[in-house]
Amino acid sequence: MAAQFGRRLRKGATTTAVAAVAVAALSASGAPGTSLVTESGDQQSTGSTPPPDDSAATGNSPYYTDLPPLNTPDKPGTSTNLPVTGSAESGIPASILAAYKKAEQTLDDTDAACRLPWQLLAAIGKVESGQARGGRVDANGTTFSPILGPVLDGRGFAMIKDTDNGAYDGDSTHDRAVGPMQFIPSTWATWGQDGNGDGRKDPNNIYDAALAAGRYLCAGSRDLSLAADLDRAVLSYNHSDAYLRTVRSWFDYYNRGTHEIPDGTGTVPPGLGGGRDHSSGSPSPSPSPHGTTKPKPGPDPTKPGDGGSTGPTSPTTPPTTPPTTPPAQTLAGVENAGTGTLTATAGDAFAERIKVRARNSLGGPLAKVSVTFTIAGDTDAAFAGGKNAVTLLTGTDGTVTAPVLKAGEKAGKFTVRATATGRSLPPVAYTATVTARRADEIARTDDKALTAAPGTEFADTVEVKATYKDAVAAGVAVTATMITDAEEPAENDKGPYFKDADGKTVRTLTELKTDADGVLKLPRIYADDTAGTYKLRLTTEGGATIVIELKVEAPEASETPEASETPEAPAG
Repeated sequence: MAAQFGRRLRKGATTTAVAAVAVAALSASGAPGTSLVTESGDQQSTGSTPPPDDSAATGNSPYYTDLPPLNTPDKPGTSTNLPVTGSAESGIPASILAAYKKAEQTLDDTDAACRLPWQLLAAIGKVESGQARGGRVDANGTTFSPILGPVLDGRGFAMIKDTDNGAYDGDSTHDRAVGPMQFIPSTWATWGQDGNGDGRKDPNNIYDAALAAGRYLCAGSRDLSLAADLDRAVLSYNHSDAYLRTVRSWFDYYNRGTHEIPDGTGTVPPGLGGGRDHSSGSPSPSPSPHGTTKPKPGPDPTKPGDGGSTGPTSPTTPPTTPPTTPPAQTLAGVENAGTGTLTATAGDAFAERIKVRARNSLGGPLAKVSVTFTIAGDTDAAFAGGKNAVTLLTGTDGTVTAPVLKAGEKAGKFTVRATATGRSLPPVAYTATVTARRADEIARTDDKALTAAPGTEFADTVEVKATYKDAVAAGVAVTATMITDAEEPAENDKGPYFKDADGKTVRTLTELKTDADGVLKLPRIYADDTAGTYKLRLTTEGGATIVIELKVEAPEASETPEASETPEAPAG
């Protein structure tokens, strides 16, 4: 009902008083199950509020509750040459708009299945900080002064003890949401990005914050073109039905069009919200999730109409902020725990074992975290038992070691990823390399002379044995080539030859391999009609080489007495 009421207001009302009614209607309607209806009449979300996927990015800090201007753009997708309405309220500062669109493009290139629209970032940025306080940013997109939410000390808000030693929020006792997208430090530690390529991850920079927000919203393989996934994403950012409806209303508005305005000329919505300048003190709390009233720090009662609160809260009323998992028990991510270079010869086990560590929001180890190791890429390598994916739990020291990894016969590189099972946290990726089997020596198994008459077949078979570091070199690739006798030998076009499967003459054979004993027997060798001494070169993977002599010559004639000659008779 509230959403439909708001829709009628945006289409027909023109007075500030009516706009105030719309704000109050939106703020007061917090019951689960309310659908959002766009101006076109399309229902965009249904059902009750889904549970949060992870801890809220903002720590469920307060936010601006202002609705979009009453006069909405008429042309969907229009982004320029629109009139400024509501004292520049409908415009987006140039750097802020550029950051949202850049984040959309980056996600489109790296996670196209998410289908992140920049208008969603704009809606969240509007609700969280009034588009970085109306675009008060420098040439690099960094706010002139930090934008800080209230102290999350459990008094009317979540209780989140300090996780960054005050590095981002200046508070070494409790956390505060930071920057134009209002990330709490522990979430920024996991999701922080360098969106403008300056080598830093700064929550006060709109390019960094917008990209981080985009990746956070896309987590868990969400498809934001689906209403249910978009709702879950927004609620994971700040778990409140009223917040979802406010963001949805701005999202619908920006989808109808907006325009660029100069940095610093945007309006900062009055009232509540996390987007306060740090010099103006802690902001007051916004309406709590599900439309209930949060206790406000200090003895002064909340004034009616300041964002949905109707008066002082009874001391016996418990805080409505969802309970926050203690930082020591909150998984912040998984990291490499000292795994070295992963290399192995084809068919052998990798000597190095993959080891990861799960850390909590305080940077300490976290036990009993489920970690999944997955082999990816063009490879026949596998974990022990022939598996390409295994799931294990971390121990008391927060670490877990993958099973032995065994190389297959396919040489090349592949990837092993370690991820926190079922969590939308960045994985740890390891590159593994499989090298082909090698030999450093190759020799004939006998010393028989290899001869044949022109146009015949060599009677003896060529047999060689390959070794590597004096051990049998099984499965080693060997190339056999009939070569010239030049200083730089090349394939000979005459003399002995092999036959391929079709019986055609060939003088080079590849894809030969030694057997389990390191032995290789070459196919039959044939002589053409040209007599002479020729060379056969065998080369192994690893560089071992042998050159074998082949002779093509006519057989020698037999010596017999001439018929006219007769022995002399003895003298009588």
